[in-house]
Amino acid sequence: MERSAGILLPIFSLPGKYGIGSLGEEARKFADFLHAAGQRWWQILPVGPVGAGNSPYASESTFAGNPLFIDLPTLAKQGFLTEEELKAAELSENGKVDYAALAQSRDNLLRKAFARARQKEASLVGMWADKNFWVKEYALFKALHIHFGTAWFNWPDEALRRHEWFALHSAREALADEIAYQTHVQYWFFTQWAALKQYVNSLGIQIIGDMPIYVSLDSADVWSERKEFLLDSEGHPQKVAGVPPDYFSEDGQLWGNPLYNWESMRWDGWGWWIRRIGGASQLFDMIRIDHFRGLESYWAVPAGAKSAKEGHWEKGPGMDMLRPVMGWFPQVRFIAEDLGLMTPAVVQLLSDSGLPGMKVLQFAFDNPGNAYLPHNCKENSLCYTGTHDNDTLHGWLSKAKKEEKAFIKKYLGASGKGVADAVLRAGQGSRSFLFVAQLQDYLGLGSESRINTPGTAEGNWAWRVDASALTEELADSIRDLTATFARCAPKTPAKAEVKD
Repeated sequence: MERSAGILLPIFSLPGKYGIGSLGEEARKFADFLHAAGQRWWQILPVGPVGAGNSPYASESTFAGNPLFIDLPTLAKQGFLTEEELKAAELSENGKVDYAALAQSRDNLLRKAFARARQKEASLVGMWADKNFWVKEYALFKALHIHFGTAWFNWPDEALRRHEWFALHSAREALADEIAYQTHVQYWFFTQWAALKQYVNSLGIQIIGDMPIYVSLDSADVWSERKEFLLDSEGHPQKVAGVPPDYFSEDGQLWGNPLYNWESMRWDGWGWWIRRIGGASQLFDMIRIDHFRGLESYWAVPAGAKSAKEGHWEKGPGMDMLRPVMGWFPQVRFIAEDLGLMTPAVVQLLSDSGLPGMKVLQFAFDNPGNAYLPHNCKENSLCYTGTHDNDTLHGWLSKAKKEEKAFIKKYLGASGKGVADAVLRAGQGSRSFLFVAQLQDYLGLGSESRINTPGTAEGNWAWRVDASALTEELADSIRDLTATFARCAPKTPAKAEVKD
């Protein structure tokens, strides 16, 4: 890996007229901004349909795309939406995402587009569906979810809960129209994604995508492949995922996801993971393995527990899983999200895997020996100002302890309003092959622009950038800083006009 830099900005945080970022023109404009700023990586968050709390980490499918990201003007250009419908869909240009307002209105609009597109695109959708094995189960799951109006493990039909063939066959016939709609929506998402990715890659920019370690209980994945998870005969988890008390939460975090049946997965050669990574590799150029330490040991909490404190550590599959799975994808680059409690065993697993880990500067400034300090970063690593779970630089600095601020001043030689810029300079100058900053940090924004606050259920995953902030001057400033530390070429001066 060559020295390079990138920016973290979720798709939903893009600006635009329709209430949430999309895969259309504004995404291409941001790619242009990255190119002008000398950035070679765009890091995003999971792009699946959001689940509880609008979290992209609690999706109803590990394969499907989020219908809210479908670009409406593109559908209008194809003749599937009218100009009047497009105009009526306009919302605040840059305000925070209002998921509740979008959920019903966007679905109604896509159904209108589907009614016009169904016959015209039937053969294209059919060919696409034949190449994407997962969409058959997902579309049926979604149709049944709407039909019953509740989670799959509460469906009144026991045969459907158990995913029995005869019941599935009958449901496919009864819900054929809804299944066709759900399949068509996924076709639109992936067609638009492919076009956007081609454009981004053409600029010399690659996409880093996130692969959550766990999947949601109420998902097509768990419903259709129950044997891969630790569930009882009724489909309820025996134990659930979480993390013990840490930097983000004194009580730990009770995620509630079902845990994997590692022995079942081992028995069939890790096929579930191979299929999952195969899907992610079609979307992203580099895949970040979320909660990597859970592959060494994971925090298991008894089902029904009120707090993550009631959990305990259990052994994960480690290299027994990583070695064969990564062997299937020699062309794919991976990142290990190696944050959290780093025991010697986790450090050894990271070393054995050869994957680059993450160094987060907001965790660095407590003592000279901290491994996250720029001068201590290993070359085979990614240096971050903060992740989507961290505050912005300005927000973090405003809450930093007195001792931390004193060490920051001593280490960076900066204080006051200049500290955030000094942190960005230090990250760019780190030994890590890749430096990634949240866009908010280049914009100098505070805690009001934070993406997520772990342990809280409200107000997350909603921040959007103001389109007017992505100026040529900002791009030039970022490029100059990036070039100073040999992560891109300097901006080529404009040639003076030659007069006769």
